[in-house]
Amino acid sequence: MITLFAATLLTIAGFSQNHDNHNHATTGNTTPVVVTETIKFPETTHDFGKIPQGKPVTYIFTFENTGKDSLKLDNVQASCGCTTPEWNKTPVAPGIKSTIKVGYNAAAEGPFEKTITVYYNGGQTKVLVIKGAVWKTPDQSAPTNQALNIFKQ
Repeated sequence: MITLFAATLLTIAGFSQNHDNHNHATTGNTTPVVVTETIKFPETTHDFGKIPQGKPVTYIFTFENTGKDSLKLDNVQASCGCTTPEWNKTPVAPGIKSTIKVGYNAAAEGPFEKTITVYYNGGQTKVLVIKGAVWKTPDQSAPTNQALNIFKQ
């Protein structure tokens, strides 16, 4: 048991035990794997602030292909039906910028936060967020100003 424990500690510390019962430094590749993103959004969240109920709003997210190969957006999916993304279906060449237009139908009153998931290059994802607060518009129009009629006469 103690021998197993000592061997485990030596392995964790970067040593392995050989047949002669002495230690050698491990020679395995310990270089960390760096994954570079091929899609870069300067901004992944947009706050609309306060918007009126019943008036749709849009925002355009810009991104750049920072990879060495073409970037293909496989799908762009919103978290609910009140949010509609539009994007170019053609691949984006390396170093080129493109856009995703996101529309939001402000039907319900109150704060909102919606996610838009961008699926690209056969399985990679990036999440965008839109948020804000919808204020209720009056049920009826404002009454006419009778004083204006006096000035018009």
